[in-house]
Amino acid sequence: MTAYAAPVRDMQFLLHDVLGVTTSGVPGYDSLDPAFTLAVLDAAGRLAGDVLAPLNAVGDREGCQLENGAVRTPPGFADAFAALRAGGWTALDCDPAYGGQGLPCLMGTAVGEMFVSANMALNMYQGLTHGAYSAIRAHGTPGQKAMWLPKLVSGDWTGTMNLTEPQCGTDLGLLRTHADPQADGSYRITGQKIFISAGEHDLAENIIHLVLARAPGGGEGTRGISLFIVPKILVNADGSLGARNALSCGRVERKMGIHGNATCLMNYDGATGWLLGDLHKGMRAMFTMMNEARLGVGLQGYAVAEAAYQMARTHARDRLQGRAATGPVNPAGPADPLIVHPDIRRSLMDQKSFVEGARALTFWGAHLIDRSVRQGDAAAEGLISLLIPVIKGFQTDKGFEMAVAAQQVFGGHGYIEDWGMSQFVRDARIAMIYEGANGIQALDLVGRKLGQDGGRHMMAFLGMIRTFLKENGGDARLAQDFLDPLKAASKDMQAAVAVFAEAGMTAPDAALAGSCDFLHLAGQVCLGLMWARMARAALAALDAGTGDPAFYRAKLATGRYYMARHLPATALHLARIRTGPGPVMALAADAF
Repeated sequence: MTAYAAPVRDMQFLLHDVLGVTTSGVPGYDSLDPAFTLAVLDAAGRLAGDVLAPLNAVGDREGCQLENGAVRTPPGFADAFAALRAGGWTALDCDPAYGGQGLPCLMGTAVGEMFVSANMALNMYQGLTHGAYSAIRAHGTPGQKAMWLPKLVSGDWTGTMNLTEPQCGTDLGLLRTHADPQADGSYRITGQKIFISAGEHDLAENIIHLVLARAPGGGEGTRGISLFIVPKILVNADGSLGARNALSCGRVERKMGIHGNATCLMNYDGATGWLLGDLHKGMRAMFTMMNEARLGVGLQGYAVAEAAYQMARTHARDRLQGRAATGPVNPAGPADPLIVHPDIRRSLMDQKSFVEGARALTFWGAHLIDRSVRQGDAAAEGLISLLIPVIKGFQTDKGFEMAVAAQQVFGGHGYIEDWGMSQFVRDARIAMIYEGANGIQALDLVGRKLGQDGGRHMMAFLGMIRTFLKENGGDARLAQDFLDPLKAASKDMQAAVAVFAEAGMTAPDAALAGSCDFLHLAGQVCLGLMWARMARAALAALDAGTGDPAFYRAKLATGRYYMARHLPATALHLARIRTGPGPVMALAADAF
């Protein structure tokens, strides 16, 4: 098994050549000069490669064990989490008022990618904690922020989100957990939650659960749901830990992957909790976590594929099998390396072009979040709201596909556990399911986001592409390989939007039957735009005589591959969308 190497050079290219962070005008970005970002990324990369990655297979093999109500994480996880905490990585992009370092979301995203690639299961403990931090910071009272945030930021305490119950997953209107108000202003939380990532573990001294429950007077459906802060261990007024709360882990799930993360069934037996945000407005507060989590899961999609690709690339260079069709390239050896074969090259290029394009899209998404939060940019907020289901759904679908492609490069060895490739496939699979299954992401995109604010954000995105095409149309080096394919793909996207607009509310099945195809069409267009932007930046660097020309030439070759081999898929998705609901809905339910 090869070691994970953080793609720092590629990240620096995105930050400085493509996004131009220091001149973008976003508050806080002016300090992100190349030397500073390199220092941060290098340090994070060393931690990822030296500490987290060696524990990835350990976590997969050993899993989490429930013993007498307590969960023991895999060997080495506690020390690794302590290293994350000691290095201040849990506080990287958190508010300095609560002990954070105040860096932008963009830097947290870049570092997060490294940690996910190195050890997805371990990184989830801090990832959920960041979500809890964000929800409390956005919706908590001053007292709640003072009580809970410093310890969440430091990593001394971790956090979770508790939505799902045995009878309800996506349909939270079926939720049964109830909250009974007490005279002191607290609530007694009673119910059962399932699939709670990091619900119980031995990495931190306390776990702060954010729990959806029904309080009296809220009515039926999601409108009656509230959100509550429910700590594993009660906290005294002076901040010291008190008695154990009335909650427990009833089971650690046996899962296909992410074995190193404790996925728990949680029982709340009259546990003490405090309302977070407004009564009966819990969904709004929870979605502060969900949107952040969905960006993070989209990141997981390509970050795991990156780790798998690195191994496949090394194996293809080292493994000797067969001879090149054009003649031996390793005549002194018994065979040529796998990488000489066109089909292996195709597979590796599929992986490389997806990962690099998805990284660019995710970094741009984090940049939009920074513009929204730090500048109050409503247009950026609308655009990232539109793109979140695309980033989550498309990138996790394709990320799993690329992990499988990397496994395939190994042939039979890829199916053997000792080689480590099956773990990437198994770990990547969950990202398509949690934080809103990808079918739900597609429904959200077509059923809600396309028409949001009168369709303004979709039109703004298409307008952005038209502007890019116009501004760069004079560069013949971009036109044929990048601009023409992007123009064709964007026209397919515009045509698909028109199909949905024509169907409207009179034929909802017409839109929903084509939603998954539109999700992937949109994902392809987004990566096409990213590759066009990266190509422009690479050409500018070559024109300027910037060092490392081989890097920029490789970037251009990879981009040309994506535009030629993947972007034309938009036409297929449009053709499917145009068939309408007939082929999808024709078969009666009892005929399946």
